Amino acid sequence: MTTLLKDAPAAADAVPGQSGVPAVARPDAPAHIIRDDAEAIAVAEKLAAQFAKGALHRDRERVWPLAELDAFSQSGLWSLNVPKRFGGPDLSYRTIVKVIDIISASDPSLGQIPQNHIGVVAAIRTTSDETQQALLFKQVLEGTRFGNAFSEFGSKRAADFETTFVDDGDHVIVSGRKFYATGALLAHLVPVVALDDEGRAFYAIADRAAPGLTVIDDWSAFGQRTTLSGTVLLDKVRVPKTHVVPGYKGYAEPTADGAIFQIIQVAVDTGIAAAAIADTISFVREKSRAWVDSGLDHAWQDPYVIQAVGALKLRLNATRALLDRAAIAVDEAVANPNGETVATAQITTAEAKILSTEIAIEATNKLFELAGTRSTLAEHGLDRHWRNARTHTLHDPVRWKYAIVGNYYLNGENPPLHAWS
Repeated sequence: MTTLLKDAPAAADAVPGQSGVPAVARPDAPAHIIRDDAEAIAVAEKLAAQFAKGALHRDRERVWPLAELDAFSQSGLWSLNVPKRFGGPDLSYRTIVKVIDIISASDPSLGQIPQNHIGVVAAIRTTSDETQQALLFKQVLEGTRFGNAFSEFGSKRAADFETTFVDDGDHVIVSGRKFYATGALLAHLVPVVALDDEGRAFYAIADRAAPGLTVIDDWSAFGQRTTLSGTVLLDKVRVPKTHVVPGYKGYAEPTADGAIFQIIQVAVDTGIAAAAIADTISFVREKSRAWVDSGLDHAWQDPYVIQAVGALKLRLNATRALLDRAAIAVDEAVANPNGETVATAQITTAEAKILSTEIAIEATNKLFELAGTRSTLAEHGLDRHWRNARTHTLHDPVRWKYAIVGNYYLNGENPPLHAWS
């Protein structure tokens, strides 16, 4: 069970921008190691059933998922892409995205929290030497959670960073300010994107309890309310060089790193859509009334409703098929990284991102149209699906996904190499 290192304010009582949230203790027992794909899916389904029970309450009251997050990271699902030679499961991204889809359908905030953890593990695998991989993967397998402190609120573009570090013997000293720090509140380690004196981006993986590192509970978005995000302040934070990962190398030449960050986002949106469609079907069958002019006894007999639900399920199935296709391409790019395999992974992931965004928005809108006015009552909390979809799908704009897909097919132009492509 997670405990705070010192008493912390409840999320609802925290004063945004005024005080940091204390760090959490590391796990007191090693995390489970998943054996194979089937076990990963079975564990995800079991956890999803548990997480779904409190999802509405956590969203409504913005309750941090303390116990749920512990169960999630200790289950072994956070180490699925650790290589076998370091003791990890080394499962495919086909399986990993299914896990995130399943968890996100139960609670998309919980589904989003490990996104950057998975991406950083992938980056360590791509860019770190054997010694650093052995050190960091050992911690991951023990149950250590990576948060993130990547993006900066006031920069002109998402990839512009003002956070820097300077050399200090066996350590580096990091200073800066971050936002959109998914998972940082309850992480054990916080990878910070910081630039060296040559302008190269590294992941400086700081201890969550390090002096000078402050995480503020000021995430106020109307959706994805419990992703444990907020502002991260870095005031001369010391990070051992053993924990400074040369992330820039993952984009200096073709690797799957960017597509991996992206494909997890696709899986989250797919899970949101799946949950909205499931709740639509349940509500229409159990609570909605037939329209006055239909001459029918039940809403589920309405031919217009039947057609609309069929269209939603068709689009969801198409999204999942394309997500699976993209994951196959990502697996190929991990195994054999080159310009062609990486571009294929990026493009198929972008295509899946387009469909997942569109079905998430459509399904969460259609829910109310098909279920009727009664579905808007606060007691049902169904608005959380739309709020989550609208918030999460803003992560990177779909209009630019269309652009890179079109440019690829029309002009043979490969997508740029970065974490948003």
